[in-house]
Amino acid sequence: MINQLHNAFTLFLSLLVEAIPFLLLGVFLSSALLSFIDESRLINKIPKNPILGAWIGSCIGFLFPVCECGNVPVARRLLMQGVPSSVAISFLLAAPTINPIVIWSTWVAFGDRPEIVILRVVFSLLIATFIGWVFSLQKNPQSLLQPALAKRLAILNTYKKETQQSQLIVQRSEPTPILSQSNTKVLGQLSNTIQVSKNITITSIPSIPSNPNSKPKTLRPFIENVFTELRELGGMLILGSAIAASIQTFVPREIVLSLGQGVVSSIVAMMLLAAIVSICSTVDSFFALSFASTFTTSSLLAFLVFGPTIDIKALGLLLSIFKPRIIFYIFALVAQLTFILTLGYSLFF
Repeated sequence: MINQLHNAFTLFLSLLVEAIPFLLLGVFLSSALLSFIDESRLINKIPKNPILGAWIGSCIGFLFPVCECGNVPVARRLLMQGVPSSVAISFLLAAPTINPIVIWSTWVAFGDRPEIVILRVVFSLLIATFIGWVFSLQKNPQSLLQPALAKRLAILNTYKKETQQSQLIVQRSEPTPILSQSNTKVLGQLSNTIQVSKNITITSIPSIPSNPNSKPKTLRPFIENVFTELRELGGMLILGSAIAASIQTFVPREIVLSLGQGVVSSIVAMMLLAAIVSICSTVDSFFALSFASTFTTSSLLAFLVFGPTIDIKALGLLLSIFKPRIIFYIFALVAQLTFILTLGYSLFF
């Protein structure tokens, strides 16, 4: 028992050491989205079509090379910026696989079997896009989120609507045609061109001079958001890593491996193994390579596709965004689609 506890603690530390750098990368990317990216431009560039929007969300992962630990804070920040939930979910599922680091590591491991590299990307892209489209049918995305996150999103949406309405009112309203002498004098000081008639036109208003010694404060929200998300997501990561380490230690791996004799059972066994070991997507190809001589190509694909999306140590991170039943739905859809696609490959190729 002492040895098992020691092994569990060792695995726990190894999972944390492996996951924390990618969590930090995800938090920094998330904070960069908050501080340095114009959210209105980001939202406007996302297609309104649900399927195309989900596909774009899946491909965004190529721009953010983070694994299943680092994509959660980025997905949460996308939701907070008003990105549709279908796009965020597609990114969440595809980012651990559709990124250059994972593609490169898969090619290094299975360079002699390029079909595994290609099909891993294709299957992951299809699954993420389909599930994102499914969740785009949900009219109220706040019902998918945890109450605290849904409340924050509702406040942000209300603020944005009020801001847009106030801007429309300012644009459409006609100013008072009669100005007092003092008001005209003030406007004359602020504007180079003043036209007082039925409508008032004010152009070339100079900006308020700023202190040349003052520095831009864009780094302050960035740093504050980094510490906030590290505090919130770090605890979840520790809990998930402890669960994954316990399962790997106290559940005999032979029970899972003994099921890998047939076509169907080998796919199921590798999917179970992927969920149990919870290896980061950047290195899971080398773990799967050790089973290449005993398991079929379809079962290896099931491991490589299913593992990055269903990660036990990332479960706690997902619970910081979605309600438990939504996570269950996502996991069930990913499992079914992975099984169908990999089984279809084994039957027809």
